[in-house]
Amino acid sequence: MSNIKATFDVLQKRGEKAFIPFLTLGYPDMKTCMDLILELEKRGADIIELGIPFSDPLADGPVIQNASYEALRGGVTLKKAIKFVSKLREKTSIPLIFMGYYNPVFKFGQERFVQQAKDAGVDGLILADLPPEEGEDIRQMAKEKDLALIFLLTPVSSEARIKLISSISEGFIYCVSYTGITGGGEEKQTMLTSLLHKIKSCSKTPVVIGFGISSPSQAKKASRLADGVIVGSAIIRKIMENKGKDDMVNKVGDFALSLCQAVK
Repeated sequence: MSNIKATFDVLQKRGEKAFIPFLTLGYPDMKTCMDLILELEKRGADIIELGIPFSDPLADGPVIQNASYEALRGGVTLKKAIKFVSKLREKTSIPLIFMGYYNPVFKFGQERFVQQAKDAGVDGLILADLPPEEGEDIRQMAKEKDLALIFLLTPVSSEARIKLISSISEGFIYCVSYTGITGGGEEKQTMLTSLLHKIKSCSKTPVVIGFGISSPSQAKKASRLADGVIVGSAIIRKIMENKGKDDMVNKVGDFALSLCQAVK
């Protein structure tokens, strides 16, 4: 059983939802990033999503784009990201998901990447720009290594796409909320709720909501609809606001705790 599935099984038995914070790997630097991961775990994170810095992160907003740019300037590479996880695994067993884009993986070598990521201790993988129709090779490689390949759905995904991804996404299904579930109007929330019902009708795989969730109140509403909540930009923004301060890790931890309590 995968680390991710085991986590969701435990949470389900407790009647709880998963809190999944996102960090850009290597931002603001490698050491601080590791400190932040351990702090987030201490504050209640169930799974950590680690963004692999990329020069053209199409699925990310300006906050994460900037963090990715800074990490690249700091010398973070895919090879260093894998090595980072190996060192991190000496300190924690929390489920870890790499979130990235296909180009660096293709250049690195799909099979080599899957093997090394698994050996390092990565539990799941999101390739935001890889359509499932074009990802069969790496999906099979990941499946053989028990590395969960996670796919995304949106409120405008077709019925055929919903059925396809619901049948192949491992670990969980990533549901893009669009603009979050508050401030977007009843119509958008209705669309999101409709999507979740469609997914649940054809899959028992946990569904997690991400994108646009930036406050405890939004996280709480999202947790009522899904099995877990991902928060990214809001956490990166909190790091940026406190960058260089002695209590930065603690302040980010306080914010993460408020999100975690809302989700739980």
